[in-house]
Amino acid sequence: MRVLAAMSGGVDSAVAAARAVEAGHEVTGVHLALSSNPRSFRSGARGCCTLEDSRDARRAADVVGIPFYVWDVAQRFRADVVDDFVAEYAAGRTPNPCVRCNEKIKFSGVLDKALALGFDAVCTGHYARIDGGRLRRAVDHGKDQSYVLGVLTAGQLAHAMFPLGDTPKAEVRREAQRRGLAVADKPDSHDVCFIADGDTAGFLRDRIGAAPGPIVDETGATVGRHDGAFAFTVGQRRGLRIGRPAPDGKPRYVLDVSPVTATVTVGPAERLDVVRLTGDRLRWWGPAPRGPIECRAQIRAHGEAVGCEASVQGEQVEVTLRAPVRGVAAGQTVVLYERDTVLGSATITHSD
Repeated sequence: MRVLAAMSGGVDSAVAAARAVEAGHEVTGVHLALSSNPRSFRSGARGCCTLEDSRDARRAADVVGIPFYVWDVAQRFRADVVDDFVAEYAAGRTPNPCVRCNEKIKFSGVLDKALALGFDAVCTGHYARIDGGRLRRAVDHGKDQSYVLGVLTAGQLAHAMFPLGDTPKAEVRREAQRRGLAVADKPDSHDVCFIADGDTAGFLRDRIGAAPGPIVDETGATVGRHDGAFAFTVGQRRGLRIGRPAPDGKPRYVLDVSPVTATVTVGPAERLDVVRLTGDRLRWWGPAPRGPIECRAQIRAHGEAVGCEASVQGEQVEVTLRAPVRGVAAGQTVVLYERDTVLGSATITHSD
């Protein structure tokens, strides 16, 4: 097969490309330039998609022995990921930019272009498995990325390759060393790549503008002030700057964010417990079930999956959790599993 290997500049995508070559495929490497000014992105251990990463990807392609190109997708990345991130926070929701990047950039824009150019598949260093046309968790559950890939369609998955899904991360690093890849010990990237200094609140304030408002408790009493509701997310504890402690002396957490009234509501941790949620933008693998089914729901990339009952209603899904989950916010993604196999995903619109 003709395979396009997406090479981020990290150890995982480098080893994935090498394995694709070893499997006998005709492989071409490509690095995605996500910013018109890569120096504005994070660098070193905390970043991805920087000039440093582009150079690391090119060196890895040289070692593997494959052609290498850089694709400029900065305009699409800004529209589909960065602008979406800002708009979601402005609306009081909590987005996951990595989910959106996989959906809109790596497995929509890149895959579409790859197929148009005559490639048969796109290979990445994601930790996940494809089995019988279905997406499954990686063998290394600690590195599993099936959650952020849960938004893919069956058609996209049919042209995807994840060569690392059956290998623990430690073994991938050892393999990179054996192959002579300089990125063998390169640290993993973390956080949001397009926020250079890690100041999410400042990043949003620069783009949305200051919108001061009250921080209120459950009774409606004002207990503090803020510069913008967009800087808060459900479940947040730090950075509230509340002037007086709760009557019981316990910490307070963000319970609700209302951008319309610029109000942030805080309260005790137990009020964060969620047992029901609704999601739209439903992606379901195969025919949707006609009635409620028992499965497991995961709400964060590294969160625990909990037992649940899920009911599909048209383009929405209603989920009743068997155990409470704290800090669920609109805009997050819920991915549903049967054992280690992805059933579907949706964007959370409401929880209680």
